[in-house]
Amino acid sequence: MQKRLHNKIALITGGSRGIGAAIARRLAQEGCHIAISFVASKDKALSLVKELEKEGVQAIALQADQADPLQVKSLVEKVGKHFGRIDILVNNAGIFEGGSIDDPNLDVLGISRLLAVNVGGVFAATHAAVFFMKEGGRIITIGSINGERITASGGADYAATKAALVGYTHGWARDLGPKNITVNLVQPGPIDTDMNPDNTDFAEMVKKNVALGRYGKPEEIASAVAFLASGEASYITGATLTVDGGFLA
Repeated sequence: MQKRLHNKIALITGGSRGIGAAIARRLAQEGCHIAISFVASKDKALSLVKELEKEGVQAIALQADQADPLQVKSLVEKVGKHFGRIDILVNNAGIFEGGSIDDPNLDVLGISRLLAVNVGGVFAATHAAVFFMKEGGRIITIGSINGERITASGGADYAATKAALVGYTHGWARDLGPKNITVNLVQPGPIDTDMNPDNTDFAEMVKKNVALGRYGKPEEIASAVAFLASGEASYITGATLTVDGGFLA
């Protein structure tokens, strides 16, 4: 039986660990050739490449700082030239920086980098990738339920970056619809990763607000991405798919 994404080319930014690595694994299992980007986790990225190659696909890892639009453009061009095209772009790379607006010691430079990575990096990657995409291309961005609801102080800037992705998703779906390139957003809820582990007092508090009563797994986000990347989602664009166990219910 042929895999759903046989011989497709996917670029996953921030793909060396966590949700990004889970997406890379799932798309490789579906038959995709994979490119991942990383900033500092070179060893993890190269280890993942070897793991993906065992699925019988091609895989490469490239270093790029998502805060630098020139590096992002170069990343996309290298992937496009290496494989000849890009069929699927997964804008996964993102960081967190927080603080209350009335904090005199708020890390303003940190907030600037947050905006550069979470919004500017997504814009730069998408703008560069569309020139390597043909009809039927897929752009899938990883947002956050914080783009819709904030439950604690200090998260406004992060939430603003994720809310911006909703607007981009709607607008880009209109821009690229005539080319039959779909643009969608996946909004994870609390997911068990190195940055947000499911073994802390904070996690126990969060789970009380989740309808299913648990943290999600990176693989559950990857399943949503694999669906949106497939032909089964050919009539879905400009949409937001929330995968949060009912946190927003």
